[in-house]
Amino acid sequence: MGLDVERIGLVFPGQGAQSVGMGRWLAETYPVARELYHRAEEILGYDLAELSFSGPAERLDATEFSQPALFVSSMAAVAALSQERPDLLSRVVAVAGLSLGEYSAVCFAGGLDFESALRLVQRRGQAMQAAADAADSGMASIIGLDLDAVERVCQQARQGDEVLVPANLLCRGNIAVSGHHSALRRVEQAALDAGANKVIPLAVAGAFHTSLMLPAADLLAEALAGTDFRPLKVPVFSNVDAAPHTEATDFRELLARQLVGPVLWEKSVLAMVDAGIEGFLEVGTGRVLRGTIKRINRKLSVDGFGDGPPS
Repeated sequence: MGLDVERIGLVFPGQGAQSVGMGRWLAETYPVARELYHRAEEILGYDLAELSFSGPAERLDATEFSQPALFVSSMAAVAALSQERPDLLSRVVAVAGLSLGEYSAVCFAGGLDFESALRLVQRRGQAMQAAADAADSGMASIIGLDLDAVERVCQQARQGDEVLVPANLLCRGNIAVSGHHSALRRVEQAALDAGANKVIPLAVAGAFHTSLMLPAADLLAEALAGTDFRPLKVPVFSNVDAAPHTEATDFRELLARQLVGPVLWEKSVLAMVDAGIEGFLEVGTGRVLRGTIKRINRKLSVDGFGDGPPS
C-alpha cells in the first residue's frame, strides 16, 4: 500500500459493495479476522462466514444479511490491518462510512464495541427490510447529471404522493435517487432526456434514505437509545451533516436520521480534506469509495485494504 501521507482518513463501504467471497481472504490469512467471524456467528445466530464466503448471492444481497456481512468484513479488515500495517492506522486522524459504513466508522473510532455495533447493524437491516417490504420502492444511480439537474428530473417524474428524491450524493455526476418504483421507471427517461449518460437500477430492497424508511428509523432509534456509547478516539464525519463529531452519543440521533435523509458523501470527503486529510484508505470489501474520492479530487492519494494481499 503506497499511502505515503501523514494524515489519513479511513473510510468504510456501505450496502451494495457486498459480493460472494467477501472476507474469505481475511479469515484465511489472519486468525484475528477469523475470530471476528466466530464471534459474529454467536451474536447473530447463523453462520455469517459461510454466507459471506459461499453465498448464495440472493441471500447475501438481502438487506438483513448484507448489512452484517459488510460490517463484519470491514472490522475484520481493520483487525488484520492492525497487524499488517499498524503504521497506517497510527496516522488515521478522521473516519467516515457510507451509510451502513458509518457503523464501522463509529466502531473503529471506539464509540461502539464490536458486539453492540453488530447488534445495531442486525436490527437496522431487519427494520429496513420490513420498511422496504411495505412499499414498492427502490433506488437507481443517475450518471452524468449534477444535483440541480437530478432534483429537477425527480420533480418531473414524481406524481401524486409518490416519493422520489436524491438519496446518495456520492460525487458530481454520480447521484443515487430513491423512491417508489413507479416514479423510478419514469425518471430514467427524464434523466436521459436531460443529458444523463445512463441510469442504473441498484440491487437494494427499497427506498433507503427517504421518508419511506420512517418506520425503520423509529425502530432503530429505540435500539440506539438502549445502546452504550463510549468516547471517540478520532472524529467521525457524519453522513447527515458532513461535519466531524467527537461525541459518540451524537450518533444516537444521527444514525436514526441517516435512514430518512440523503447521504452527504461528497460534502463529507471535502470537509475531511478541509480538516487536513491528505489521503484516504478504504477498508473492507470493494472499491466504490476510492472511485468516488478520485472523482471528487484526483490529486488525493487513495488506497484500500480487505479484498486481497496488499500491493
